[in-house]
Amino acid sequence: MDLKGRTLAKLAKDLANGDTSSRQLTEAAFEAIQADPRAFTRIWSAPARAAADASDRLRAQGITPSPFAGIPISVKDLFDIYGEPTPAGSRILASGPIAGADAHVVSRLRAAGFILVGRTQMSEFAFTGVGLNPHYPQPVNPCDPARAPGGSSGGAAVSVALGQAAGAIGTDTGGSVRIPAAFCGLVGFKPTQRRVSREGVFPLSDSLDSIGPIANSADCCRVLDAVLAGEPLAPKSAGRVAGLRLGTPRQYLLEGLDAPVAAAFDKALSHLSSAGARIEPADFPELDSIPAMHRHGSISNAEAFAHHRRRGLLDQRELYDPNVLTRVEAGKGMGAADYCDLLDARANLIEAARARMAPYDFLVAPTVPILAPRLDALADPAEFARLNGLTLRNTSVVNLIDGCAISLPIGGEDLPVGLMLIAKPMGDARLLGAARAIEEVLRTSA
Repeated sequence: MDLKGRTLAKLAKDLANGDTSSRQLTEAAFEAIQADPRAFTRIWSAPARAAADASDRLRAQGITPSPFAGIPISVKDLFDIYGEPTPAGSRILASGPIAGADAHVVSRLRAAGFILVGRTQMSEFAFTGVGLNPHYPQPVNPCDPARAPGGSSGGAAVSVALGQAAGAIGTDTGGSVRIPAAFCGLVGFKPTQRRVSREGVFPLSDSLDSIGPIANSADCCRVLDAVLAGEPLAPKSAGRVAGLRLGTPRQYLLEGLDAPVAAAFDKALSHLSSAGARIEPADFPELDSIPAMHRHGSISNAEAFAHHRRRGLLDQRELYDPNVLTRVEAGKGMGAADYCDLLDARANLIEAARARMAPYDFLVAPTVPILAPRLDALADPAEFARLNGLTLRNTSVVNLIDGCAISLPIGGEDLPVGLMLIAKPMGDARLLGAARAIEEVLRTSA
């Protein structure tokens, strides 16, 4: 039994047919974790096995809270778990306050019958996009161990890629679900922020934080998204590629692409065009204002600094990852007027996005403009900052415009590349339906 590449639909079918059991799936997950545990900060061996056995007993009696009951899944290290501290990838909170309840999304996963196998590694306080954390053993990119897995939900993606979980739950403030999905050859979905409760989740930016899944297919993300949002799972929509109008922004998102990224993106667009999609250049000049918008700092800088100061975490500066501390303390020099200007600029960008996206079904761009960075290149702080900024550039646009987006794997000559579909706020269901159809075209054309 191997969870690698297995979809939730296939696993649910195998469970329903008696071809496997929750205990067998859970043992497969732990066998894979034992081979390389670096994706995890905490492993719940005994509770997971007990939950799997209970799931099998209930299934034998015809009782299943959902078709997906009994399937192993992982959760990022910043979700509250009853009876445990919530480290958020830090040393400071590793022995911090004990959670008195599960995060809302964790409760929903348990209610649906998923088996939680452990907490996954993450960038400290979710505040970098390449996926490094000096406090724990570093998970590497499963496609090239010399490269970063992407972040901040790096362990989440690695756990799925290595078959240690059939799906993973992460957070996405500027791309932290989609980036590691793209770097590891998986699917990552960022929902419209307001659809999923953030109760019981360590915050980075209240304005931008979203919660989303990483999994082996767009349909897996559809399933997990419905659970996270507490919504009924809608029937699979008959998404079509033919007739879709896809806009490729002329500005910002297509600038400075690594050659393999550009080649994979162009090839994917060619396949979609052959399948009947209309690929059209889209003007979105307001995107070019984003660097100037952040000249005094970002919304995340300001809100993270306020949160860390409020909690007294900055009294232990020496325990921070220096790359993270730099980003948190960048908010210290921002004034109230700077923050208000940022919120106004974001509101204007959201309004502009509504108009610019109106003629199209979706915007489409590479998820990340560069390939997964080499770990040795990230050792230099200046190069770390440059590569981290490039890694986050495209994905962070979606959070700024309050949209939703999915990253689909489109291959590449040697390393994975992600194709990002961007939809307007609350366009999640239509996006997930179209992503399934697009995914099928890309898979059969590979």
